[in-house]
Amino acid sequence: MPSFKTNAMRVLEAAGIRYTAHGYQSDGAIDGVSVAHKIGKPVEQVFKTLVAQGLSREYYVFLIPVALELDLKAAAKAVGEKSVELIRVADITSVTGYVRGGCSPIAMKKHYRTVVDSHCVLQETIIVSAGRIGCQIEITPDDLIRLTGATIEDIAH
Repeated sequence: MPSFKTNAMRVLEAAGIRYTAHGYQSDGAIDGVSVAHKIGKPVEQVFKTLVAQGLSREYYVFLIPVALELDLKAAAKAVGEKSVELIRVADITSVTGYVRGGCSPIAMKKHYRTVVDSHCVLQETIIVSAGRIGCQIEITPDDLIRLTGATIEDIAH
């Protein structure tokens, strides 16, 4: 368990939402499947945070299981866009306030419309980035959805 608090953790605590922190050793950004193995959790329980931009120039946050890929057509449909594209890695920090590999859906610089893949309902809890490489948070899908104002859609394949 990390000895520090991230902004995402502070937001959860301020909202009275219970969470469990999981830490892992890393020399930088690593893929989500490796994170699941490092923290000893099932791959299906760990979700990655992806940020995309629509033709409208609006940004959107999508959470999907780490072993799956974002279905861009389904993601666009979920947010009412004609199409969406993942933002460039170089733009992650300026858009979200986080770095690649440490992007949390909680406590971004601005609030963006958020969509969580429907696989989340199969899990009692899900694990997402806590906003720092090497730190994850485990919370219920309901708490994450309530806090972020997210919707649930089929957006991964």
